[in-house]
Amino acid sequence: MKTLVEFINDKQIEYPGATGDLTRLLNDITIAAKIVNREIRIAGLADINGRHGSTNIQGEDQQKMDVFANDHFINALKHGGQCAAIASEENEDLIIFGNAYSQQGKYVVAMDPVDGSSNIEVNVPIGTIFSIYKRVTPEGSSASVEDLLQKGRNIVAAGYVIYGSSTILVYTTGNGVNGFTYDPSVGLFFLSHPDMRIPEEGTIYSINEANYIYFPEGVKRYIKYCQVDDKATHRPYNTRYIGSLVSDVHRNLVRGGIFIYPGNAKNPTGKLRLLYECAPMAFIIEQAGGKASNGFHQILDIEPYGIHQRVPLFIGSKKMVEKAEEFMFEFSRDFSRLQGA
Repeated sequence: MKTLVEFINDKQIEYPGATGDLTRLLNDITIAAKIVNREIRIAGLADINGRHGSTNIQGEDQQKMDVFANDHFINALKHGGQCAAIASEENEDLIIFGNAYSQQGKYVVAMDPVDGSSNIEVNVPIGTIFSIYKRVTPEGSSASVEDLLQKGRNIVAAGYVIYGSSTILVYTTGNGVNGFTYDPSVGLFFLSHPDMRIPEEGTIYSINEANYIYFPEGVKRYIKYCQVDDKATHRPYNTRYIGSLVSDVHRNLVRGGIFIYPGNAKNPTGKLRLLYECAPMAFIIEQAGGKASNGFHQILDIEPYGIHQRVPLFIGSKKMVEKAEEFMFEFSRDFSRLQGA
């Protein structure tokens, strides 16, 4: 079986002008992922469960695993030398590497070190999300926030690691999506899911219906559409909601389905962050033949204005997302009111 390193190296050969910097950067990410995976596997035995006692920029309680993973990903990327700066969910400001070696780095990284970390104690799958951009500031100078505030269309590579019954790394460099399963006995990721494609339609919708009364009318109508008995369209759909973006999207990537985290009366812009959650997942899903939008516009076309910017998210099988958008457009006046328009 082909290993992740072999696969990346083979892809590098296909591009005569490739320098290997992106390859080394991806390898740094996988090294940190292996360390995080090790700690998650022994979380019930080691003192790694529970709250850390601090909050992140979003005001969310940080878990011990959040801090552990964040530190290890930062260290791996810092010492690798290909990354000039990192935007992380766990840090308020951009992390800029000041040494001369890192200033030569061509890339910047946006990441959520542990997505769904509050689920660790109940043994629910969690994940890591990352996206890589080419910096826009000159190499040799200090990186800046401008390097990260790019549209998702400019992503060079994006991926996620899901720590579940098995640990799988899924990534794309803009030429298809491939998945690799980790074999802890040899410490390597092996190609297990080549050329991943999401079905155009599915029978699963994922949404936190506990917030139903706060949803915009378009989302409410789409949920009711999903629940109608219609054999021609394989409805009613099944509802599956894990509460971890990586887990819900990964399931839908494999089986087909839609994940929705809309804006609502309490949080008009939603909860999920554009830069290190929505954009990388959108890049992956679009490369797999799916679609991702905020209900009206494609996620990858949204111009970011802050590293912790939030946006609504509709992501998954193309036809399911497009049907949800139809309901959103039909009742767009309700959305405009939520946005203060």
